[in-house]
Amino acid sequence: MSIRDDVIRMKSAAPFLAASSINDRNKALAAIAASLKENADKIFAANKADTDKAEENGISQAVMKRLKFTEGKLNDCLKGIEQLISLNDPLGNITLARELDEGLTLKRVTCPIGVIGVIFEARPDALIQISTLCLKSGNCAILKGGKETANTNMTLFEIIHEAVVKAGLPEDSMLLAQSHAEIDELLDCHGYVDLLIPRGSNAFVRYIMDNTNIPVMGHADGICHIYVDKDADKDKAIKVIVDAKTQYTAVCNAVETLLINRSIAKEFLPLLNDALHEKGVKLRGTKEVSDIINDVETIDEDGFIEYLDLIASVKLVDNVDEAIAHINRFGSHHTDSIITENEKTAETFMQMVDSAGVYQNCSTRFADGFRYGFGAEVGVSTGKIHARGPVGLEGLVTYKYKLYGNGHIVDDYAAGKKQFHFKDI
Repeated sequence: MSIRDDVIRMKSAAPFLAASSINDRNKALAAIAASLKENADKIFAANKADTDKAEENGISQAVMKRLKFTEGKLNDCLKGIEQLISLNDPLGNITLARELDEGLTLKRVTCPIGVIGVIFEARPDALIQISTLCLKSGNCAILKGGKETANTNMTLFEIIHEAVVKAGLPEDSMLLAQSHAEIDELLDCHGYVDLLIPRGSNAFVRYIMDNTNIPVMGHADGICHIYVDKDADKDKAIKVIVDAKTQYTAVCNAVETLLINRSIAKEFLPLLNDALHEKGVKLRGTKEVSDIINDVETIDEDGFIEYLDLIASVKLVDNVDEAIAHINRFGSHHTDSIITENEKTAETFMQMVDSAGVYQNCSTRFADGFRYGFGAEVGVSTGKIHARGPVGLEGLVTYKYKLYGNGHIVDDYAAGKKQFHFKDI
């Protein structure tokens, strides 16, 4: 049986999951959390098999950090599920109620998107986050993780799926795609899959977008910036930059490019370099930067890229306007931060930078659904339609219009026999 057949069955199951009560969905989430705890040793064993194989294959350390599913990551996932359970039901919320005429009432009501396919990188915790978010929002989920964590993904899926079915929700509400060939088959399921969310490299996301008629939501690169203004608290700036670069380097919200105000560069750059050097970070910068710090590799404008490693690019700018122009041109519209004590400058930056997240005096690593109180996220969207930034529950629902009448017909209004009076109720 092909994945297409599974997806067709899932499409039929979607209305039943959409109609499930919040109590049933929260009950399933609680059952998932309990089962993950009970089967922790089984999960860790499967993950060890994956990481051992990855080491044999010479996987980079940046990727290895993503592959490893530790007790700490499991606890974070369990906290995310607990947070999800505590959140209000995103479904059935009336966002507009209007009486068009006597006895003719219009309501706009939130509902699930339907069937969502999420193709994500080799991060086992992503499978837990995605499946539980889809469940809470009443969406059926097709999950395709990286081949590097195939054992962990299968183990997690079996645990989660069993808990969902035992809780009384549709068996076809979740599906795990395993082979790479199934991706192309999934891309051809227009009419059955309502949304695709790819998480991976720029080339991979572009491939998905170019080879399907299904709507795609997501982002490719994560080139995040921090601009250190002339009015910055230098100690604060160093603390924030070190966190943004080193707290977890292999993620899309780690800072990649540092823009330093030219007037403070000679004093600030050596201090910053020393602090980052202690954490194993190497700086690359323009010639102007390498003239101040001798051990910096010189790069040109094309060198401002996403590293996902202990490397950061540095450039000097005259003012906040030049920083904004650089970010809007070379950034990925993900998350960018300014370090300054000048509120007016900060407001200019936050107003003018065209990114999903704009921060003042804090680390770009805060760009995360769990840290926003969303419970978790299915990914980060840098687009501007439907959802933007970390995509949590609100980004996984749409709405429908419900119109209640009593034999009303349009001809009465077209002929002038009746008039609309449009009263919000």
